[in-house]
Amino acid sequence: MAKVYAILSGKGGVGKTTTAINLGISLNSLGEDVVILDGNLTTPNIGIHLGAPIVPTTLNHVLNGEAELEDAIYEHESGTKIIPASLSLKESERINYKKLSEVTRKLKRITNIVLIDSAAGLGEEAKSAMIAADEIIIVTNPEMAAVTDALKAIKLAEEMGKNIVGVIITRYQGKSVDMSVPNIKEMLEVPVLGIIPEDDSIRESQIMKNAVIHTHPRSAASKNYIHTSRRLLGASEFRYEPKKKGFFKGLLNSMGIKSY
Repeated sequence: MAKVYAILSGKGGVGKTTTAINLGISLNSLGEDVVILDGNLTTPNIGIHLGAPIVPTTLNHVLNGEAELEDAIYEHESGTKIIPASLSLKESERINYKKLSEVTRKLKRITNIVLIDSAAGLGEEAKSAMIAADEIIIVTNPEMAAVTDALKAIKLAEEMGKNIVGVIITRYQGKSVDMSVPNIKEMLEVPVLGIIPEDDSIRESQIMKNAVIHTHPRSAASKNYIHTSRRLLGASEFRYEPKKKGFFKGLLNSMGIKSY
């Protein structure tokens, strides 16, 4: 049975778009037919992250009644389908957000999984993504402000009667200044789907305009996105692979000398 997930954060800058892209392409690599839909209609990022910021037909055209849904679907080199939003402010001024639910209903007839990269915050755009979704995935960093905003998003989704699948913790370093995973889980009261470590390979993949599981398949970030995808598909075992330190960096750190 096809399913639509809205990927929410409550706060910008936590890696929501990066997670939507890498989770979608990871799921595709595991044999699922996936559509990643850019539900961040006023400040879209999916196309930018994948090297196609401007395309002939966008989700905005579909929602405005100017194009058919099929015309706005593009295929990434991985085989994952993408529906970008427009960078034009003019095309985002008169959008009927309620039509997003019509779009996801149509997509469920032609694919297995739809991932909506929602807007940050809890405004009309984010709410429209919640309404259009079957279930919610929360993305947060291990810091109090981000986790607090994630909790707000969870409470709003629950008020709307939506099931929270779990939380994905990004940019995790395991430092004393980070909130611990047990504390995050206790505060949010939802399962932890996955943990994505702070990893330079993610920034490098963004410069290369592609998913990290393609550009750096052996990186810790890539491996953990795959583990997270398996959890989403029902795997019972939780797996996390921390980023490995180089030999000399590890030796210096063990001697109490920080290396950068």
